[in-house]
Amino acid sequence: MRFRHPDGTTVHLSYCTNVHPAETLDGVIAQLRDHCEPVRKRLGRDRLGIGLWLAKDAARALVGDPAALRGLRAELDRRGLEVVTLNGFPYEGFGAEEVKYRVYKPDWADPERLAHTTDLARLLASLLPEDATEGSISTLPLAWRTSFGDTASGEAHTALVTLAERLDALEELTGKAIRIGLEPEPGCLVETTADAIHPLAAIASRRIGICIDTCHLATSFEDPQTALAALTAAGITIPKAQLSAALHAEEPHLPEVRAALAAFAEPRFLHQTRTRTAAGLRGTDDLDEALAGQTLPEAAPWRAHFHVPLHARPAPPLTSTLPVLRDALTRLVGGPVPLTRHLEVETYTWQALPPELRPRNRTQLADGIAAELALARDLLTDLGLKELP
Repeated sequence: MRFRHPDGTTVHLSYCTNVHPAETLDGVIAQLRDHCEPVRKRLGRDRLGIGLWLAKDAARALVGDPAALRGLRAELDRRGLEVVTLNGFPYEGFGAEEVKYRVYKPDWADPERLAHTTDLARLLASLLPEDATEGSISTLPLAWRTSFGDTASGEAHTALVTLAERLDALEELTGKAIRIGLEPEPGCLVETTADAIHPLAAIASRRIGICIDTCHLATSFEDPQTALAALTAAGITIPKAQLSAALHAEEPHLPEVRAALAAFAEPRFLHQTRTRTAAGLRGTDDLDEALAGQTLPEAAPWRAHFHVPLHARPAPPLTSTLPVLRDALTRLVGGPVPLTRHLEVETYTWQALPPELRPRNRTQLADGIAAELALARDLLTDLGLKELP
């Protein structure tokens, strides 16, 4: 979906296909038919943007076969779909029964992360619509916070500098500008937007910026105004933003609140949980850890890294951080000039919801994704952006 910002800029809205677990090229093609096109039709649009997730095997198949890449591009066109952004954070196994810490490998000290992201950039340059000259890719925020010393930090810095040089060369060759956004996430080396400023300033390339995920922003209790002002002051670009909402518990000391939270503690993904104290943020790596004992203080609200559907807040006594998303979106694209032109709804946890909330079939999943996009569309038009055909 495309929108015209009052300054004349085109802003793209898509949804991320990492909600669908396919990791082979054949699986990606099937996604377009079984999921993406039905969502487009529900929205009554001739064209729908998707934030494509290409796992390792799918990406390698496309890089090694130009005919296959042309075939994917043709399939996108045939089904009324377009791609201006890729999710390059998960490398493989995102559809596994247990993902947890595996999603943070390979990290940016591992040459495979550079190789994979380079492949994605080259593929995106070929998949961009003819009238689009800029693409974006979100990626791992360097590494999970443990076992990452000075040597690994130096290797990660070198890899990102090399990537920026490759992106320069790619634009010279294709005329397409591909930008990378490190995506701060609780528990990672770059957990907050503030953590991103120093490493990105050291790289000193406008090719490498930050991807704002509004669930992660909220989980870390970051204030959107403060965070975005600091990035702007530091000259850090925002190639894309992911529109998502975290799980919020206002009174975690209450037994009924803890029981409601326990329904969201599941074995597939990490649900980092945070609370604010006078001494700063306190947190656990997962929601079940927070519920198991006295690790987190209970005097202030808790937030958990669980991407809940944007249009359907959890039942009381829980809620979501949708207000943080609204605030961030207002500051991202509601000003005289948009801070980013690529927006992506990223609720990948539909099948991790408590059983009674999960979609039971493809039809219900498509209905839910379409409802999320419709909400995002309304937020954008309320900010003065005009939806384009």
